[in-house]
Amino acid sequence: MPPAGDPPEDFPWLDETEFVRFPPPEASNSDGILAFGGNLSPGMLLSAYKQGIFPWFSDGDPILWWCPDPRFVIQPDRLHVSRSLRRTLRSGRYHCTFDTSFADVISQCARVERRGQDGTWITDDMADAYLRLHELGFAHSCETWEGDLLVGGAYGVSLGRVFFGESMFSVASDASKVALVTIVRTLEQRGFGLIDSQVRTNHVASMGGIDIPRDEFLVRLAEGLSHDTIRGDWSLLLDVAAPSDQ
Repeated sequence: MPPAGDPPEDFPWLDETEFVRFPPPEASNSDGILAFGGNLSPGMLLSAYKQGIFPWFSDGDPILWWCPDPRFVIQPDRLHVSRSLRRTLRSGRYHCTFDTSFADVISQCARVERRGQDGTWITDDMADAYLRLHELGFAHSCETWEGDLLVGGAYGVSLGRVFFGESMFSVASDASKVALVTIVRTLEQRGFGLIDSQVRTNHVASMGGIDIPRDEFLVRLAEGLSHDTIRGDWSLLLDVAAPSDQ
């Protein structure tokens, strides 16, 4: 997993108990790319997240590992909910669950057409990798339902008291925003002080997402990782109801 040169072909497959040290964050280039190569094994992915690093690459490209500066985050106590979104939350149109349809959420996220992007970065290998993390109790989804229809959702990885958001989708008005509000408010109640959104998007910025210096992010990440991970099936661990408008 070198910062330059050809990636090794024989990089070992790491289980969730194994750890690999990445190059230091300051070795990343101006775009935030830190390294490439390796694999998407559980140990590799969890090692990356613990060091403030995430994978992002297109199908057919080598695995790229990123640690951008600045870092885009949500501070739960500064979540912004617009008046129109408050009305949606208050209407009872939607209800949310955790970890009941992880595979469906990631599949829907992979299908979303995004402005300025050709295809999806959620390749089959990426989807399989996060499904493995979900089965191991580290990756979680929040689903937004309209009746019995899955109309929105989001997924990510949780370590300590930090949630690393990966992607979201919506096929109905405000459905992904309802999922995000549910994630942020539910995790804030359980002591999470940081939700990593990785790189800036207008969608999340409208809800209070902000850029912070990478050094600050890494300090806050270390503090969050000092807590035990809420590992396992969040549909059992978290009491979830339709999010309120408060």
